Amino acid sequence: MAWFKRKEEKIAEVTPVEERTVKTEGIFVQCENGDCKATIYRKDLKANLQVCPQCNHHFRLSAKERLALLFEDGAYNELFGNLAPTDPLGFVDSVPYPERLKKAQKATGLLDAVVVGEGKLGDHSLVIAAMEFAFMGGSMGSVVGEKLTRAIEYCLEKRWPLIIVSCSGGARMQEGALSLMQMAKISAALALLHEAKLPYISLLTNPTTGGVTASFAMLGDLNIAEPGALIGFAGARVIEQTIREKLPKGFQRAEFLLEHGMLDAVVDRRELRSFLLDALAFLEPRSSN
Repeated sequence: MAWFKRKEEKIAEVTPVEERTVKTEGIFVQCENGDCKATIYRKDLKANLQVCPQCNHHFRLSAKERLALLFEDGAYNELFGNLAPTDPLGFVDSVPYPERLKKAQKATGLLDAVVVGEGKLGDHSLVIAAMEFAFMGGSMGSVVGEKLTRAIEYCLEKRWPLIIVSCSGGARMQEGALSLMQMAKISAALALLHEAKLPYISLLTNPTTGGVTASFAMLGDLNIAEPGALIGFAGARVIEQTIREKLPKGFQRAEFLLEHGMLDAVVDRRELRSFLLDALAFLEPRSSN
């Protein structure tokens, strides 16, 4: 019995004390700007609307984060959320198109690359559509085109203003010409909105390229962008190879486009709501009474 007791005491002596660790993973984030790379407390970054407090770099927001930022108290009613893409061309590259869709849907919780909502911005009832870059690069397929067109038609019916937040690599190659057709489809609907004298504000974020830039993103009554946003049709390398000239510094960045008359304003995200409220007050049609 004594032996057993002594053995037990010996075991107790060598049993290690449970280690205490402090988990720091996810608490800090590094600025994406290669010239900054500041280490930022994640809560501070969130409080600053995902803008680096050191260099003013604007981190990318998801579509739903965009809507929550713009709508009053983050409250909105989603429209046309049941529309889902199909595979009309039976497209296969390294992976069949349906598999790419399933992967993107699982990763984002969305059926396709745009979310449309109705709600309030200040006292203004309006529709806001925000593109989701995490869904296949925010590419514009048939569903994106259909949802944006329906959003425009809804604004025509309600006589409400429209804001579209672009964040896209352009047309969706897996849908071929059907994707390219969306450029004309949305643009034609926007022409009706213009004829009805209803405001359309286009917000271009990083990146806005390809067929999106070549169509609805640059057709706003007011075209604005976030600081540093990449905006253009073809890539800089393709352009240089085509014209056989070196492009100027900052080419296809929001500030360059503003300087050359392609944008109306570059607006810091922290000032965006105030800017949009002023713009809507100026652009919305006055009552005839």
